[in-house]
Amino acid sequence: MRIAQIAPLYESVPPRLYGGTERVVAALCDALVDLGHDVTLFASAESRTRARLIPGRSQAIRLDEALLKSDLAAHLRMLRAVERHAAQFDVLHFHLELIHLPIFELHCMKSVTTLHGRLDLADLPEAYDCWRGFGLVSISDQQRGPLPKANWLATVPHGLPTHRYRFREHVTGDYLAFVGRASPEKGLESAIRIALRAGMPLKIAAKVDHADRIYYSAHVKPLLDHPLIEFIGEVGDDHKSELLGNARALLFPIQWPEPFGLVMIEAMAYGTPVIAFRRGAVPEVIDHGISGFIVESEDEAVAAISRLQQLARRAVRATFESRFSADQMAKAYVAVYASLLQSQRLGLVS
Repeated sequence: MRIAQIAPLYESVPPRLYGGTERVVAALCDALVDLGHDVTLFASAESRTRARLIPGRSQAIRLDEALLKSDLAAHLRMLRAVERHAAQFDVLHFHLELIHLPIFELHCMKSVTTLHGRLDLADLPEAYDCWRGFGLVSISDQQRGPLPKANWLATVPHGLPTHRYRFREHVTGDYLAFVGRASPEKGLESAIRIALRAGMPLKIAAKVDHADRIYYSAHVKPLLDHPLIEFIGEVGDDHKSELLGNARALLFPIQWPEPFGLVMIEAMAYGTPVIAFRRGAVPEVIDHGISGFIVESEDEAVAAISRLQQLARRAVRATFESRFSADQMAKAYVAVYASLLQSQRLGLVS
């Protein structure tokens, strides 16, 4: 198949530092190429991919030092390029939520849109209802809740390339890890309290968005002045490998309906178990008692830390390989594409 992957322009594909959607798109493109498909990626110019790359912007938006920039203008310009090439592709796979919908109505029968974010937002149901011809893919079953009547084609969990994550059976660190945004919904404050109560060091690799700086200064920064707490900041893949690979566990005390939680399977890829709050898609990702512990409170999280020795790191890695490989993700999407094209041939998609 000739497949176009259209990524957001906020980060490169894969991202240099923090970024979930773009990391998944990178894995998907390479896995589809491995399966023998002709793949074209629309993304920022510094992206690294085995697919054919058509740059949508010279640099990823977030790391562009220009003070004034328009993400809307950048994405519209890229979508214009996609439109000009649309006839070359059997499938257009969008990862842009909904900005493309009014532009590609004539191509909706060969379009797939993966929704990567939270959907419990005002106006979203009405917007997707306006363009019901576009088939949607969820990244967890839980994510669908706010849009039960949307045109769902499938749920495809995220996947990552197994060969890029080295399994660590014996870890050198005696610490817990937190990787994510320093925002209220990610539960960094809770992670710090859990680590301190357990008496274990916590290494924090956190991105501080502009929108979260006030929260970070008021609520997180005062908690960092403790010898057990190390705030590393935003890290790239090399540093993340050491951080997650040598941790006793990843703390994932989310405070919102997380649609997936990519960092959970990143940790699992190294054999590192996850202690996560039962919110959002966590029960769809973590096998309780095998790849980690699903808990209801900080008290339960502290208790779970004392039981980490019950979990075999090799079993954690095996769960990742059996459920969340990039190859599995790509094959699931190929099935979605094939079903869409078959429906088109049968005249079942208007």
